Amino acid sequence: MELEGKRILVTGGTGSLGQTLVRRLLSGEMGKPAGITVFSRDEAKQHYMRLEFLNRETATDDVIYENSQNLLKFRIGDVRDYAALLTAMREADIVFHAAALKQVPSCEYFPYEAVQTNIGGAQNVARAVRENDLSVEAVIGISTDKACKPINVMGMTKALQERILIEANRDSQKATFNCVRYGNVIASRGSIVPLFVEQIRKVQTLTITLPEMTRFLLSLDRAVDTVFEAIRAKRRGCTFVPKVPAANITDVAKALMGGREVPIVFTGIRPGEKIHEIMVSEEECFRTIEANGYYVILPVLPELRDSDEVTTVLTSEYSSKDNNVSIAELKALLSGASVEIERFMSGK
Repeated sequence: MELEGKRILVTGGTGSLGQTLVRRLLSGEMGKPAGITVFSRDEAKQHYMRLEFLNRETATDDVIYENSQNLLKFRIGDVRDYAALLTAMREADIVFHAAALKQVPSCEYFPYEAVQTNIGGAQNVARAVRENDLSVEAVIGISTDKACKPINVMGMTKALQERILIEANRDSQKATFNCVRYGNVIASRGSIVPLFVEQIRKVQTLTITLPEMTRFLLSLDRAVDTVFEAIRAKRRGCTFVPKVPAANITDVAKALMGGREVPIVFTGIRPGEKIHEIMVSEEECFRTIEANGYYVILPVLPELRDSDEVTTVLTSEYSSKDNNVSIAELKALLSGASVEIERFMSGK
């Protein structure tokens, strides 16, 4: 079990992905950790996350509940603050770096804030390992499809986060640095599905930017599966990409609506928004392999690759515009993403 007895640090651990990751870690499926530290700057989210694990009625698994009492602790801090981050990393063997500014429009209006968190935070993680005698064995950076051929501030800063963490392998004798890159997480805060659900519930006008817009879709658990694969693979300098469905956003709205009559209005593209998302670019295809059902993008720096021999598995970019699922398939996908969405779609 890869994480048995390991001390784990999750930066940005109070976010949607972070909370699901922590719950999965507490389940012991990757081995029982020696401890888990959630490092984030939002004390309110930490408070409510702590209460959730303290309440047996909301802890559906006794193992999760018991482990949360013995293993889980919280530390307030910001990844922009090198000293605070270093203090937290001194007590870690594995670092899951999930802290980020991820809302596309917000990053467009406050680009330097995104630079400081998404780029500066990654640099602080790499610097802490490089300049100190830490016990860190592995760092997994959480990235996004918007980092591939980026056109917006969020994607540009996450692309540089990837490069900073991958390059950090050159100076690291012990710790390995890898990234995971995935698309729209169905039940995460700020994603399109919760917005649609709220608009349909209130019988409001359902707002879609463009009728041809497409997105990759995956559940929070599928995102965590990808993170765990990056740990199991024991590579360095790689970016792991899950094979997930893609859909037209208008079809997503129709799948959620079911038989309800809700007017749809197309509002136009938002600042920094893409029509289609890409998870592997044409340029990356030449160094992308397949392993255990995932695409693995080998390091851009040749000295970090184990071999020059690459069996190419993609002949064109991996884009959300291709092979979109049907509305019937979407209904099954959305229902399985979270209990709340399943109840909504069943009319409960």
